[in-house]
Amino acid sequence: MTRRACIIAIDGPAGAGKSTVAKHIAAHFGFLNLETGAMYRAFALKALETGVDVDDAAALERLAAETAIRLEAGVGGNRVLLDGEDVTVRIRTAEVTQAASRVSVHPAVRAWMVGLQRALGDGAHVVMEGRDIGTVVFPHADLKFFLDASPEARSQRRYEQTEPANGKDGVDAAAAERIAQELRERDARDRNRAESPLRAAENAIVIDSTNMALNEVLKFIEGQVEEHLRDCASGDTRFAPILN
Repeated sequence: MTRRACIIAIDGPAGAGKSTVAKHIAAHFGFLNLETGAMYRAFALKALETGVDVDDAAALERLAAETAIRLEAGVGGNRVLLDGEDVTVRIRTAEVTQAASRVSVHPAVRAWMVGLQRALGDGAHVVMEGRDIGTVVFPHADLKFFLDASPEARSQRRYEQTEPANGKDGVDAAAAERIAQELRERDARDRNRAESPLRAAENAIVIDSTNMALNEVLKFIEGQVEEHLRDCASGDTRFAPILN
């Protein structure tokens, strides 16, 4: 009998490296990478562009009812489609990222988004990253990882990701503090929201990467996934290319 699709959940706070890890693991094992953060950003972009207040729960719920979000796997990563339009690049601005954090606290928005995420993950071998994948979206995921790091380490990584793109030399103290403050605010919203607060699932493998290099984190998770697939994939030919 063919085994059901395998689901790997990766949760953690902002700046912990979830997207980077999920993208690598999905490509390494031939799984689909479902970026929940990109989905919230796409919805936030629509709210911003249509003039809907990102703090107005009722208005956002109405907007969700007329919104279609889809992810399509590509060679260079996922394409994010909002109402059929490719918004992959447009959702990566700081303004959209902050708006995504605010729309995500509303229970009705999260319930709608969970439905979309489950539908996208239905029947496929997937790696899904976010903040409540192992606790809410896929509580029965085959493997659950919770990536964490100190606030200082996460702020530094986020700074290194964003500021070099601005062509600046040296350390921009003001930009570094702004990013640190944004992460502190994001952490407070994620951990204290009433609906699906950020926390590690009871059976999640918690990884504190404060003093770990990225390749160390990837090697550890690859080992965990390989062990799981070897244990459970007997007879499922879809896993054969992965494990050879």
